[in-house]
Amino acid sequence: MTKLAVFADVQNIYYTCKESLGGSFNYRKCWQQLTQYGDITHAYAYAIDKGDDGQIKFQDALRHIGFEVKLKPFISRADGSAKGDWDVGITIDMLDLATKVDEVVLLSGDGDFAILLDKLRSLGVKTRVISAPNLTATSLIKACDHYQEISADLLL
Repeated sequence: MTKLAVFADVQNIYYTCKESLGGSFNYRKCWQQLTQYGDITHAYAYAIDKGDDGQIKFQDALRHIGFEVKLKPFISRADGSAKGDWDVGITIDMLDLATKVDEVVLLSGDGDFAILLDKLRSLGVKTRVISAPNLTATSLIKACDHYQEISADLLL
C-alpha cells in the first residue's frame, strides 16, 4: 500500500477557504478521502498558538482525527502586523520524511512550496496538493503530480 504523509498549513487553509469558498475546511472528510489513495503514516497540522478556547478545541479535534499538531506562538509586532508561518518547519519535515513515504500531501496554496515539491519529485516522491483553487499559486499547481481543488464536499 502507498505510504502517505500529510502536511496541513492550517492558517493558509483556514483563510483561503473562508475568503474564496465562504466556509471552513473539513479535515475529517479530507482524511477519509486520502485513505483511498494509501495509508497515512504521518500527518502534521501546523498552526499558530493564540491560546484561545476555540483554537484549543479545534487543535484537539485535529489530534482526534490523527494529526500531530505543531504549534508556533503568535507574534504581534509593534507596528500592528503579525508573524507566524510554518514554511521552514513544513519544508524540514517533508525533506526528513522523503525517504520514508511514497507520496506527500500538502494542504496549502502557498507558491513558496513549489521549489520544495520540485525537489521531492526529483527524489522520486509523488506530490499531491489540496487547496482553494482561486487562491493557489500557479507555480504550486505545476510543481505537483496531483492537484485537487477544495470543493463544497470538503467544506463544513
